[in-house]
Amino acid sequence: MAPRQLIAHHEESEEMGGYFLVNGNERMIRFLIVPRRNHAIALIRPSFGNRGNFYSPYACQMRCVRPDQSSQTNTLHYLSNGNVTFRFSWRKNEYMIPVVMLLKALIGASDQEIFAGLAQNALNDTFRTDRIELLLRSFKNYCLPTAALCLDFLGNKFRVVLGCPEDWEDERVGRFLLDRVVLVHLNNATSKYRLLLFMIHKLYALVGGECCADNPDSPQHQEILMPGHLLSSILKERFEEYIAGIRNQMTSDIRKGLTSVNFTDPKYIQKIMQRVDSDAGKRITYFLATGNLVSPTGLDLQQTSGFTLIAEKLNFYRYISHFRCVHRGAFFAELKTTTVRKLLPEAWGFLCPVHTPDGSPCGLLNHFAHQCQILSSVSPVGHIPGLLTSLGMSSPFDAAVDSTNYVCVQLDGEVIGWASLSLCFRIATALRIWKSEGLEKIPPGLEVGYVPRVTGGQYPGLFLFSTPARMMRPVQLLSNNKIELIGPFEQVYLDIACTMPEVEPGISTHVEISPTHVLSLLANLTPFSDFNQSPRNMYQCQMGKQTMGTPSSALNHRTDNKLYRLQTGQTPIVRPALHDRYHMDHFPNGTNAVVAVISYTGYDMEDAMILNKSAHERGFAHGTIYKSHIVDLQPPNARGSSDKYFGLGPDHMRDSSMVQKVDTDGIVVVGTRLKRGDPLCAYIDRTTGRGGWDKYKGDEEAFVEEVRLIGNDSSTTGCTKIHFKLRIPRSPMIGDKFSSRHGQKGVCSQKWPAVDMPFTESGMQPDVIINPHAFPSRMTIGMFVESLAGKAGAMHGIAQDATPFRFNEEDTPSEYFGDQLLAAGFNYHGNEPMYSGITGEEFAADIYVGLVYYQRLRHMVGDKWQVRTTGRVDQTTHQPVKGRKRGGGIRFGEMERDALLAHGTSFLLQDRLMNCSDYSTAWICRRCGLLSALGYENQPEEDTQAQQPNTCSNVIAVTGPKGEYCRYCRARDPAVTEEPGMGLEGIVHQLQSHLDVVEIPFVFRYLIAELMAMGIKIALKVEGSG
Repeated sequence: MAPRQLIAHHEESEEMGGYFLVNGNERMIRFLIVPRRNHAIALIRPSFGNRGNFYSPYACQMRCVRPDQSSQTNTLHYLSNGNVTFRFSWRKNEYMIPVVMLLKALIGASDQEIFAGLAQNALNDTFRTDRIELLLRSFKNYCLPTAALCLDFLGNKFRVVLGCPEDWEDERVGRFLLDRVVLVHLNNATSKYRLLLFMIHKLYALVGGECCADNPDSPQHQEILMPGHLLSSILKERFEEYIAGIRNQMTSDIRKGLTSVNFTDPKYIQKIMQRVDSDAGKRITYFLATGNLVSPTGLDLQQTSGFTLIAEKLNFYRYISHFRCVHRGAFFAELKTTTVRKLLPEAWGFLCPVHTPDGSPCGLLNHFAHQCQILSSVSPVGHIPGLLTSLGMSSPFDAAVDSTNYVCVQLDGEVIGWASLSLCFRIATALRIWKSEGLEKIPPGLEVGYVPRVTGGQYPGLFLFSTPARMMRPVQLLSNNKIELIGPFEQVYLDIACTMPEVEPGISTHVEISPTHVLSLLANLTPFSDFNQSPRNMYQCQMGKQTMGTPSSALNHRTDNKLYRLQTGQTPIVRPALHDRYHMDHFPNGTNAVVAVISYTGYDMEDAMILNKSAHERGFAHGTIYKSHIVDLQPPNARGSSDKYFGLGPDHMRDSSMVQKVDTDGIVVVGTRLKRGDPLCAYIDRTTGRGGWDKYKGDEEAFVEEVRLIGNDSSTTGCTKIHFKLRIPRSPMIGDKFSSRHGQKGVCSQKWPAVDMPFTESGMQPDVIINPHAFPSRMTIGMFVESLAGKAGAMHGIAQDATPFRFNEEDTPSEYFGDQLLAAGFNYHGNEPMYSGITGEEFAADIYVGLVYYQRLRHMVGDKWQVRTTGRVDQTTHQPVKGRKRGGGIRFGEMERDALLAHGTSFLLQDRLMNCSDYSTAWICRRCGLLSALGYENQPEEDTQAQQPNTCSNVIAVTGPKGEYCRYCRARDPAVTEEPGMGLEGIVHQLQSHLDVVEIPFVFRYLIAELMAMGIKIALKVEGSG
């Protein structure tokens, strides 16, 4: 629909779709990185050697994808005894098959044909010929010389695994195995045979050192798992289960000998289908709602969770980033190695080098460059093999091919011929020109990967890809100045210049359309990002998504649980070109502020910023939070009609103060200011006739923005649910977090009165004051440039272009914007004389003043303030529970501990970490050092009164009931024995003199108890007990 039609249907004018509505939430299936389909990659993994005897770290792997987008991964393992095994996974179990058995089963090839196909006339290569001889000789033990015998053997072994019908012959089961498991992207056995030979040849080249191992973490060997492909695989698997269930039901009826079995009777077929669960929608809904994949096969994926996420509308930056992000996979998040997180050169132009989170997802959650696109359609390429043959390519069955002079030519994982390296280069050049000019019906998305022969390099060949789910990006082809789409596989072997002056004649093949194409959309929206230190650009990409902005233009029709809105959003004066191209002014994300860089009042230390109180009163960065509150009179699990209904009754009239705050229908009026305990609505119990109130439980004042009455289709009592949309104003306060667009974040430390704020000669007062110490270590020169540009743009009334890479050492931004400032009557460098707002005297130095676009982040004191004296504690550790809503304690971490130590107040650690946390007292024996090994004996009352407690500076006196003794010492210590004439009371008094009570954290007592349960004795040394 057009934007006008979308607005008429209460949708966003920029609505893009691509998500699912599940339980009222906008959920989307995230992009995942998977291995490139239909391409063999050489791997060296030490873990491969642990799979069995003679297994080595070398393997050749291919992820084969069928036309229905379901996949099957095939792996060839090299064994040190010369054998090669074929590994595949079926229903989450792995199986191994000798590769020679597959070669014979496919086309019935003889040993001579297999030897010729692998050697390829390179008889002087003794390493390869020796491996082939060992491979063929090791298979002789199976005594399976023909294809029929091999198929019978496979069918016999895998009949139960594949779940084939009992009436199938072994040979048919074997062919079923070859069709469903072996190189499933190919349809005929001959093509599978040729590709298996190629994979073995590449494996031998890897073992012999002729080629290097491919990097599976490189975008060159990766593609994207698209949401539609994943959903189709889930549906296919569900339908296969449904059909298998029907077959099992019919088989069961036949075995029971039921007379009702009649396959031509529609009633019988319908009865069978009703017995089998056929609801595929439940599985899809569960998958979308939770992101968890419930699959008996695993769908050839390495994870079972984390497939979906909520498309949050905190602001438009965050929302659009969800559709441009790609994750490496949940499996890699648990790895301790950092190899998968590294930014590789092959990612240039496809994955943004800046836009990735800091912390645990760093390097795993990436974002596409803003010109990177994912192919979603299948291109017709059936005519390409004939076209290449006309250019000189040999037939794939040419017996005269010599592997030393010829390389393989593949199209989507199928061997289509052989050609020399020089011919491959000419073919690749011709294909590029044809696809860029639209000639010879070459699809524009065809990826032409010409890999030259280099010692120790990748395995040579010409690899053509036309499949979907590949990353592509546009560049300019220098030979005809046309735009060409290239992929990550071919980009490695192209010479692409960033700008036209960098083009080297005879060497460069392409040139970037714009240097900014390497960055993502959000990274491109950072003004003058090429002047900043790279971590600051990363921080801005994250903080831009945490900004209180304008999440939607249809707020009146949305019922989100929580929405943030900036009421005074402005368009930035300094903005990149993409800001207008993507219509970012429809969703303003900040405010232009007059910023002075000066150390003033001392409240601007440690990245804090001083806010002009008058600017605050004029609405600077004023925000609003919208919250939803639902009153449901019918519990979710209840059946039938509700026993309650909304309205006022006699019980409500007794409380006149509450009735005055609601309307005659018992529901609060729109626009009412609410405080804690104020009524939202009244309801009456139909059974008892008693009335009740649903009250506002928030800690801050709110206004009723909207009231929606929600009915129940299955109920006859009318309205059973009310949705309240509450508006909570959030004016900036001390402690709220702000940030510029350069990663310069800080909190508001003080709202300074305007009468005491410094002012310029023209009477201008800054809205924000920041400390100059924020710049030297962060090196955010882009913020200096933005301040200059914003000041010049405000004076001339123009929007300044802040696109990165526009300036260089010869054409500097300081000259460009400095001349504009001079023309407006200001200092060339942006400095101005300023006067103290307190004394009126001019400062000794000129102050750097300009306009900077500031963002207000969602991290506010109103959401985070927390106070606790005593409250709930954990039952196990006796430490305060966590969580602001639960009345938990204040977090005290290692950095806070280091701060107290550095401040010289280390004794406060005892107060923070023990006295105010899990303070406890425990009995301890000074003789053996054990805790809690106490025994109790009944003492005469006079003895209890006569004995005085022990005292000491570090040990609390014994104040408990007398008669305690150390059971461990009494049982084990030979010094404590019953002397002649000494009764039991004497032993108790002797042992009691060694007991004291100490103050220790309760979690320490818990640790000692755990260790003692494991048989580990913990003895403590107590001194100075007096």
